[in-house]
Amino acid sequence: MVELKSHWEKIFTKKKSTEVSWYKPRLEISLRLIKLAAVGNSAAIIDIGGGDSALVDDLLKSGYSNITVLDISQPALDRTRARLGEKSENISWLNADITQSELPSNSYDLWHDRAMFHFLIDATAREAYVRRCQIAVKPGGAVIIATFAADGPEQCSGLPTMRYSPEELQRHMGPSFRLIESIPEMHITPHGKPQSFVYCLFRKKSD
Repeated sequence: MVELKSHWEKIFTKKKSTEVSWYKPRLEISLRLIKLAAVGNSAAIIDIGGGDSALVDDLLKSGYSNITVLDISQPALDRTRARLGEKSENISWLNADITQSELPSNSYDLWHDRAMFHFLIDATAREAYVRRCQIAVKPGGAVIIATFAADGPEQCSGLPTMRYSPEELQRHMGPSFRLIESIPEMHITPHGKPQSFVYCLFRKKSD
């Protein structure tokens, strides 16, 4: 069994940000769904697996001021902190495995995850992820998850992956969350290969 922390730290030590297959200089669909979620600039946002993502840059540019970035890889977090410079002091950085972390309850208005959930091939890990999402997101809060679509890759970065339709993601998220919107994307990797993604916006029920 692959030890995930060491695996991802090796990936982010050997490869530049622009060399990983999921690299995008701007996450347009994520930003569109964040706008659709209608959370204010003071909203508490957590980006799961976002250690080497450019999303935090755009959130800061858009005026969001309460941002947490969680990633299992310390080198990924360090790279983004170095890129942001002094701006990184305004971000909360968490080096943790989301399936094992202890996040505060009812703390986040918006949960974002692009390209992390589909690496959870074990049902127990998926259940742990959803349980932490249920605990950490405020009632009425938004959850954005982007995974490989049903016709997406079966492997990425040397690891097997899961593939989802919006309906399958809804089934995994369970009755506490309601699917609001889904958007497909044909992502082109830095090496020119197409990868089929699906982005889903959920709303956590208030009752």
